Amino acid sequence: MSLATSLSAPRSRFNTLPLAIGLFCLLWSYAFVAGKIGVTHCPPLILLAARFSLAGILILGTTSIRGDWSLSWRDAVIFAVLGIANNALYLGLGYTGLQSVSAGLGGLIVSANPVFTAALAALLLGEGMTWRKASGLLLGIIGVTLIVWHRLSVGTDSLHGILFTLASLASIVAGTILFKLLAPKGSLWIGNGVQNLAAGIVLTPVALTFADVHAIDVTPSLIGAFAFLVLGGSILAYWLWFHLLKVCGATAASAYHFLMPPLGMLFAFIVLGEHVEARDLLGIIPVALGIYLVTRPVKPAA
Repeated sequence: MSLATSLSAPRSRFNTLPLAIGLFCLLWSYAFVAGKIGVTHCPPLILLAARFSLAGILILGTTSIRGDWSLSWRDAVIFAVLGIANNALYLGLGYTGLQSVSAGLGGLIVSANPVFTAALAALLLGEGMTWRKASGLLLGIIGVTLIVWHRLSVGTDSLHGILFTLASLASIVAGTILFKLLAPKGSLWIGNGVQNLAAGIVLTPVALTFADVHAIDVTPSLIGAFAFLVLGGSILAYWLWFHLLKVCGATAASAYHFLMPPLGMLFAFIVLGEHVEARDLLGIIPVALGIYLVTRPVKPAA
């Protein structure tokens, strides 16, 4: 090959999608551990209201300094609605529910997100539901069930808490479908700032009404957990989530939520010293196979 030919040949671009997926799964799953640390020192609604408000202010503040506002009023309203669904309702209801249900049951309920998202995406978004995808979703449910079933707390879970957790599941499924259905344009970075600020504005009066500010116990653990939830959770992880929704589609992106219970269990073992059994590790196998079946691209017919 001549020098001129080699210089004119296009260079293959590095595929950053696997890195985005891996980073999203790590951040999203560790947020369960950080959230558990946070709510032991601060009422959940106050923690979330402060988290969303600060994240929104940081994102939109840096955007204003740069002077790069590329978002229409229509898309700003859409992202505000998504912030209420994906942030305020999803985590507000979820954190409230986990106060009276076991972590295993709460994780199992929320991990059903890919199933309902795939069903609604097939009905409303025209995303095909093949036997391969259905089998993958089923394997994901089986793997998650194997992991969390024997980790349920001893005792009776509160019906009140179960209803809150089911409502949390419904809100993130609705937010996922709404994002694909309304298809907001413009910068995902600015959109993430709008949805965080909208969630903070909605949650703040609720938190101040129903939570006790004097119950906050300011410790290094709370400060560290709060910093991660703002920077790693609300800012980076949510930006990656919307990026994956755009690139992968609602069904494929939601399938990665099946990884959250085993990864969260691993982080809980490392950080909090929670016990891990061999059956927990075996449950990862059907989860990984299920994600492969759901996200594997379909080869076009010859």
